[in-house]
Amino acid sequence: MKKLVIFMCALSLLFQSEAKAITAVDIYGPGQNIVNFAVATPLVAPSTPVGTMGTELNKKIMENLFFLPFMRMIPDKAVLGGSLLSAWAGPGIDFKRFQIAGADLLMTSYWPQGDKNNATIEIRVFETFSGKFIFGNAYSNIKKQDLDAVANRFSADLMESLTGSGDFFRSTLAFAKDLGKENKNIWIVSPTGKNLRQITSLKGITMSPAWSPDGRYVVFSHIDDSSHALGVWQTQSGQVKRIRFPGNTVIGPSFMPDNKVAVSLSTGSQPDIFLLNHKFQKEKALETNPSIEVSPSFDSTGTKMVFTSSRLGGPQIFLKDFSAGTTRRVSKTGSYNTEPSISPDGTIVAYTKQTDSGHRIFVHDLVTGIERQVSFGPGRDEHPSFAPDSYFLAYTSNKEGKKQIYLTTRHGGDAKRVPTGSGAVSFPRWGKMPSN
Repeated sequence: MKKLVIFMCALSLLFQSEAKAITAVDIYGPGQNIVNFAVATPLVAPSTPVGTMGTELNKKIMENLFFLPFMRMIPDKAVLGGSLLSAWAGPGIDFKRFQIAGADLLMTSYWPQGDKNNATIEIRVFETFSGKFIFGNAYSNIKKQDLDAVANRFSADLMESLTGSGDFFRSTLAFAKDLGKENKNIWIVSPTGKNLRQITSLKGITMSPAWSPDGRYVVFSHIDDSSHALGVWQTQSGQVKRIRFPGNTVIGPSFMPDNKVAVSLSTGSQPDIFLLNHKFQKEKALETNPSIEVSPSFDSTGTKMVFTSSRLGGPQIFLKDFSAGTTRRVSKTGSYNTEPSISPDGTIVAYTKQTDSGHRIFVHDLVTGIERQVSFGPGRDEHPSFAPDSYFLAYTSNKEGKKQIYLTTRHGGDAKRVPTGSGAVSFPRWGKMPSN
């Protein structure tokens, strides 16, 4: 895309007559309101539908919004009179038919030059019952290959206008994919299953990828026939290197907010958690104990670290507060709790718990102390990872046979599968590719 021009409608002359409405969805509170969303037929003129690019963009936007648990799409067949309108803005919009269909919000789109290459599209969202404008963007110089990017940008802006955060659609998942013997490598994909690609080609087994906060690196554990190592992928150059440490054990690397890496390394009989400097050299110990200390995860401030420890016998989840100098147990029930992920806002810890019905994902509220199950069978659920917005959770499950990535939220709810192609996948971790 040569140029993507965005005019926020409250400022743009395109939308100067429309006033912003008050519509919000609280994704962090205990209850979520459902938003019923309708999409009008894209127009090139009043009552004149645009061609294939307009229809395809609408489809991509609807596919994106399917992943939002608070969003329910209104099918065209539910709209009496159909979704083809005589206007895309102003009093000419017939909101009544969408009200009757149960829609809370309506999206209109207008292609003033048609949906040819280098076209412009204007997208607006309105409340159906008040007719008030929510927000709108204009995108210019659009080509067919830009439709995914436009759909992602619009979806992020819509989610941000409703919830305060649109990072879900700006994120990228790194994960390990197993395609056979000596071929378990790191891949990346958007949370909606777009832009799937392999980023490492190493013989052996890769696991536990982690993104640097600035998006410049993905680190991971790598095991081949002779050694364990820390793998490092540079996002801009695409180069991959392996870094070995004394003790030949490298488990579960994780980045801190300052781009330093914490990782479990062996210095004795059991692994401890160490901090590495920006050159990926051992700097200092973060947690040592005669027991096993693995799987560090940090909040966005770097003052809270959750990890797995066997100091009480079976594996349990602990929280180390660096500012207070305290360490306490988080998981209070069950004899087997592993793989913690703390939400960036520092309020929730997700982890894998062994239950009578198998391994499931649980969350522990650090404010209230309440533990809650958020994944359900069949199969085995593991490897939870919080998104940058502290709302979405990715995890691995074999509920449909092979291991695949699923998305839920800090509240639970229906899990959505992320398309990742062939091969079993595991260890999903959230990050963001740098813009340049």
